Parts: sequence; C-alpha cells; structure tokens
Amino acid sequence: MSLKNPYGDFEITEPQALRALAHPVRLAILEHLQRHGPATATGLSPHVGATPSVVSWHLRHLATFGLVHDWDGATSKRERWWQAVARGFRFTPPEGAEGQSAAQQLRGEMFARAADAPQQWLLREEPRLDPEWRALAGVADTRFVATADELRQLEESIEELIAPYVRRKEASAPDGARIVRMLRYLLPEPGDEAPAGPGDDDVATS
Repeated sequence: MSLKNPYGDFEITEPQALRALAHPVRLAILEHLQRHGPATATGLSPHVGATPSVVSWHLRHLATFGLVHDWDGATSKRERWWQAVARGFRFTPPEGAEGQSAAQQLRGEMFARAADAPQQWLLREEPRLDPEWRALAGVADTRFVATADELRQLEESIEELIAPYVRRKEASAPDGARIVRMLRYLLPEPGDEAPAGPGDDDVATS
C-alpha cells in the first residue's frame, strides 16, 4: 500500500485487487466506509443493497487486498467493525492484457456508479442549497489538445491544488465550509482524427 500521493489515497496495483473491487456491492461498501466512517456489516446492509451475511463476505474479500481492516475503536465485541484504510483509492492500469482488462472492468463499474450522481444531486441536494452555493455548482465539458506528458502534468497540478482541501479534517474546517464533491473525468480520444481548430471546442458551464 502507498499513501504517498497528494490525497493519501490507497493505490491498487494488482489485477486481482482491481477485479475484486469491480463489483457494485463492494464499491458501495468501500464508498460508504470512506465517506461515513467505520461500520458493521449490519449497519452497511441497508446502504449497499445486500444482506448482512453477504456484506460480511464482501468485507472479508476487500480485506484480503488491504482495502479495509478491523476498526480498533469499537467498544462492543458482539459485532465486527470495519473501516477503510484510506479516504480514497486510485489505480494505474497494470501492464499486460490481464491488467488492462481488470482496469477496464473496474472503470466500467466506477463510471456506472458515478453516472447517476449529478441527477441525484439535482433532485435531492440542489433544492436545499442557498443561492450562494447554488451559483457555485456547475458542469464543464471541455476539449483540448495535449500530449500524454502534458496531460499527466495537468492532472498532477490539479491534485496538488486540491490536496489541502481533500486532506483537511472536517473538525478543523473554517466556519461556513461544506463538503463538496468533484467528479473529474479524463477521457483521451484516439489519435485518428485531426485536432479541432480554434472555436471548435465544446464548452458548457452553469
């Protein structure tokens, strides 16, 4: 496990671990633990759409790859408490056909989970925001031309800029701070088309 990246995320490197996480219930379990903190299989059950026994099995499977572990703050021994090892995770597709296939499978599950998030925010969260916060919300769809090295540097710069906010403890946040979710997609296109000319980029913001 490496936590040396700017966010302190858990870094997945093994194809087997990628495949293990590429499951809707396991992704839901890990996301809930990362967002809400330690929980038992029974407590997780209604949030991930599986029975406590099934959730318990998935938790043990996640623990095999170091993504979750026992929480040492539990005061009761009657139920096993679990916590995520980090607030987030990341991965770089391993080399070879197996690694590429495993990464694609996990990305597919992650895209599927994130696809409905904006619509759910629009229906559930946006109506409860005051005008100031509502005005700050938005979406951008921007196309640009860059080399692989430039795109890598851009992503690293974005992470360095956001890292202090990601790693900030909620208890130490200034008055008026709120949790903000940023969905960020990098979707390189195949190099079989000519780059778009000036003014051809599609940009939409709100």
